[in-house]
Amino acid sequence: MTQRHFVVVGGSHGIGLGIVERLVARGDGVTVVSRTSEHLARLGNVTHVEVDVMTGNLAPEQLPPSIAGFVYCPGSINLGSIRSLTQEAMVDDYRLNVIGAVNCIQAALPALKNSESSAIVLFSTVAVAQGLPLHASVAACKGAVEGLARTLAAELAPKVRVNCIAPALTDTRLAEKFLSSDEKRNAMNQRYPLRRIGQVDDIASAACFLLGSDSSWMTGQVLGVDGGMSTLRV
Repeated sequence: MTQRHFVVVGGSHGIGLGIVERLVARGDGVTVVSRTSEHLARLGNVTHVEVDVMTGNLAPEQLPPSIAGFVYCPGSINLGSIRSLTQEAMVDDYRLNVIGAVNCIQAALPALKNSESSAIVLFSTVAVAQGLPLHASVAACKGAVEGLARTLAAELAPKVRVNCIAPALTDTRLAEKFLSSDEKRNAMNQRYPLRRIGQVDDIASAACFLLGSDSSWMTGQVLGVDGGMSTLRV
């Protein structure tokens, strides 16, 4: 059986690393595009391409000739009052979340089209649909990501499926400042109907589902993996 190859941008830590670990465990080849690679050395069958999506460009020749799935994981949690939000901060968030995704997808597209069937997974946030205070920048940028996902799903069908995951707070390095004490962690847990924040594997498993054949009739969707926050009041 021919080995399938996947590309995970931002796959060296957090949710991205969780996705890489799952793909490797099932025997897939993975190319990780990120600034660092220190957590990848213990994994086999992983190629690292060093690119900072904020300052550099990914080239098609840096990627495998055929890609079964592509995941763009970089994101930000830039929270604050609208009164203190600066244009510079919003531009940086947009460059990371939206323009970086577009640049990387453009580089991967020839190889995605070379695959018999392929899938793209992007990341939004529960704050787009829910409307949470202090989330103006991240919600605006991730709202653009959801629009991008639906547009690409229409443009690339039927060859390439495109879906999006909208998580709530997940226990990663990006969320450390919100979980820096037992009191903060317990308070965050109580905000969710399922009474806990997300774990990396909660999101990674959803991403791998969207990359695989079990979701072959799904495209243009935003999948909420958020402990019930977006829809339930309990």
